[in-house]
Amino acid sequence: MAFSSLRGASSGLLAVLKKGPRLRRRKPSKNAGPAAAIEASPNTIASLAPLTQIVSRYLDPKDIERIKEAYRFADQAHLGQFRASGEPYISHPITVTEICAGWKLDADSLMAALLHDVIEDQGVTKQELAEKFGADVSEIVDGLSKLDRLEFATKAEQQAESFRKMLLAMARDVRVILIKLADRLHNMRTLGAVSPEKRRRIARETLEIYTPIAHRLGLNALFRELQDLCFKAIYPNRYEVLHKALMAARGNRREVLSKISDAVRVALPAAGIEAEVSGREKSLYSIYTKMTEQKKSFSDVLDIYGFRVIVHTLPECYLALGTLHQLYRPVPGKFKDYIAIPKLNGYQSLHTTLVGPYGTPVEFQFRTRDMDHIAEEGVASHWLYKDDDVTLNDLQKRTHQWLQSLLDIQSQTGDSGEFLEHVKVDLFPDAVYVFTPQGKILSLPRGATPVDFAYTIHTDIGNQAVAAKINGEFAPLRTELKSGDAVEIVTSPASRPSAQWLNYVRTGRARSEIRHYLRTVKYEESVAFGQRLLNQAFDELRLPHPADDDPEWEKLAKGSGASSRDEILADIGLGKRLAAVVARRFAPENNLVATTAAAVDEITSTANTPILIHGNEGQAVQLAPCCGPLPGDAIIGGIRLGHGLVVHMEECAVAQRQRAREPERWIPVAWDINTARHLSTRLDITVLNERGVLGRIAAEITEADSNIMHLTMQDDASASSLLHLTIQVDSRKHLAQVIRAIRHVPQVQKIVRIKG
Repeated sequence: MAFSSLRGASSGLLAVLKKGPRLRRRKPSKNAGPAAAIEASPNTIASLAPLTQIVSRYLDPKDIERIKEAYRFADQAHLGQFRASGEPYISHPITVTEICAGWKLDADSLMAALLHDVIEDQGVTKQELAEKFGADVSEIVDGLSKLDRLEFATKAEQQAESFRKMLLAMARDVRVILIKLADRLHNMRTLGAVSPEKRRRIARETLEIYTPIAHRLGLNALFRELQDLCFKAIYPNRYEVLHKALMAARGNRREVLSKISDAVRVALPAAGIEAEVSGREKSLYSIYTKMTEQKKSFSDVLDIYGFRVIVHTLPECYLALGTLHQLYRPVPGKFKDYIAIPKLNGYQSLHTTLVGPYGTPVEFQFRTRDMDHIAEEGVASHWLYKDDDVTLNDLQKRTHQWLQSLLDIQSQTGDSGEFLEHVKVDLFPDAVYVFTPQGKILSLPRGATPVDFAYTIHTDIGNQAVAAKINGEFAPLRTELKSGDAVEIVTSPASRPSAQWLNYVRTGRARSEIRHYLRTVKYEESVAFGQRLLNQAFDELRLPHPADDDPEWEKLAKGSGASSRDEILADIGLGKRLAAVVARRFAPENNLVATTAAAVDEITSTANTPILIHGNEGQAVQLAPCCGPLPGDAIIGGIRLGHGLVVHMEECAVAQRQRAREPERWIPVAWDINTARHLSTRLDITVLNERGVLGRIAAEITEADSNIMHLTMQDDASASSLLHLTIQVDSRKHLAQVIRAIRHVPQVQKIVRIKG
C-alpha cells in the first residue's frame, strides 16, 4: 500500500478538526464491572483534536475524513464502556492512534488503531468492518484481536495461541505489531489503575514478548520506555531507590559532563566538522540489569552518562571519532563499528569509550541524522508499504526476512506454545556477525553454532550438514561462533539432522526445522514399522490382509480417536497400540475385542514369527544403548510406549527386568541376513602404562577396518590404565576380529565387551 506523504490540509477543515469532538461522561453500563463505577470528573473528556493536528501534517483531507468516520464508529461501539481509571474507554484507542500517528503510519493503520478493540470487546464482526472500512483495516483489527471466544485447556495455551495469531498477522502485515506495541505502551503508562498482581503480570508479559519485538524492529525509544515502565511495575521500590540515586549522581557529575561537552563543542568545529552534540543517559532498567548481571553497586557503574554526536555525512562520523580520540584517550576494546556492520534491527552508529577528566569513562556515539532517525524509530522510520517499483532498503529487507521466517517456523510447528518458544529464541538482542564463503555477513544470536549458520543459509544445507570449517579449519558442529568467523558447511546427501543438535542450536528457525524433520521422519518410520508388525499379526491370526481403503479402517479410527489409517499404524509402531489387538478388529466373527489382560495374553501367545532387524530402520526401531546388540547376538524386542521397538540382547539385565513387568509388550526378533554396517559397541581395555600404547591400539583397530567413536581413560597413577572405547563394527564376528587385533599389542592385559 502506498504511504501518503502529502502535507497540508485546507484551513477550513483544519479549523474544524482542531476543535475536535468532545466525549460526554456516560453512566457505567450494568456489565461494565467495578472499575466502571469509579467516579470520573464531570470534566472528563476525550478529544480528537491532538490526533487531527498530528495527521494533518502528512495526510490529505480525504484520509482525515476516513479517520473521523472510524472514530465515530469506535465511539459508538464503546459507548458506556470505561477504563479502570474511570475514563471513557474511547480515550484509549485515541491515544494509541496518536502514538501511531507520531510514526506517520498511513490512514488504514490509524483507522485500525481506533477500531482495534471493537471485535474483541464489542462483538463487531470482521465482515462488518470490511464492508465499512475496507479489507485492509478489517485484517489488521482481526490480527490484533485475542482468541477469548475459543475453548482452551489452560490460560497459558490461550495466551500462546493469541500471541501466535498476532505474530502471524504481523508477519503478513507489520502494521499489526506497530499498533499492538502502541496499545501496549499506553496500557503500561496507565497501569496504576489496576491491582499490583495484575500490574506485575502484564509487565512481565511485556518484558518477555513485546519489549524484545520492539528492539528487534529497531523501535529503540519505545523499547527503552517499555523496559523502564516494566521495571517500575515489577520492582517499584528498587525503581524509586535507583531513580533517586540517578538524580543525585546527575548533580554530582554535572561539572565533569559540562567540561567534556564544552571541550567537544570546541574541538569539532576546529576540525571543520559541524555537529550536534547532546547528552545521553542510560535507562534505569539498563543500569539495573548491569548491576545485577555484573554484581556491581550503583557507584561502580561508571558509564551512566554519555554523548551523542550527530553529523551530516557518513565520512564525518569517522572524522569526528578521530578528532575526539586525539582529545581524550580511548579505552582499549571499547570501540564498535555498527556502521560497517549494522545490528540486526538496522541500528547504525560508531561507539567508543573515552577517559575524560578525573579518569571518568564516557561513551560517545557518532551517527548521521538518518541513522539517528532509524535508531529511534526503526522499521517505523521508513514505511514498508511502498510501491512495488521502490527498492527496499537494508533494514526493510532484514525485517522482511525475519517476518518471513515466522511464517516458515509456523509451517513446521503445529503447537502454539512451541511456536512462541521458537520466536522467543529469535528475539535475542545480542548478535555475532559471521562471514559466508562468498564474503556475505550474517547476523546470528550470541551462542549460535555452525548448525544455526547452516539453517540460516538454507534448510537443505542444515539437514545435510556433517561438519564445519571455521576460518579454514575443521571444527565440531557444536562450536560457538564468534564475530568475524568465516564459516563453511560441509554437507553429505546421506547426512540427517540429529536430536542432539537441539541441545546447542540458538535460532528459532534451526530448532523448528530440526524438530519438524525428526517428527516427520519418526512418523513415517513408525507408520512403516507399524505396518510390518500388523502384517505379522494378521499372519499369526490367519487373517487376510485388509485393503488400504477397507471401511473397517474408518470405523476403527473413529472408535479409537485416530484421524486416519496411518495414525493407527504409527501408534502401533510407537507402541501405543498392540498390533494383535488391532488385527482382531478385522476378524469376521469379532468386530470389537476388549483389550483386557486376558485378551492380550491370548493374542500374544500366538506370536512366533520374529520381526527381522536390519539395524538401520531409524527411530522406529532402536538398538538399546544399555547393551549394544550386534548381528550375531541373541536378541529380543520390547515395544516401548512412544519410542517404538527397542532391541536388547537376551541376556541384558535391563531387558529382563522390563519383560518381567510388561510381558505383553515383548515380541520375538531376529537379525536379517543383510544388516547395517558401522554399529556401535563398547570395550573396556586394561593396558600397561607405557608410552605409545594408545597409538598402537588405535592403529590395530584401524587395521581391522573399525573406527573409534569415543575414548576416555581412567588413570589412577598405577602401572596400568583402563581405556573406555566406543567403536564401530559390522557384527559380532567383526568385533571378534577387532579384539584379536588389539591383543597383538603386548601392553594389553584385558579386553571386556560392555553389555549392560
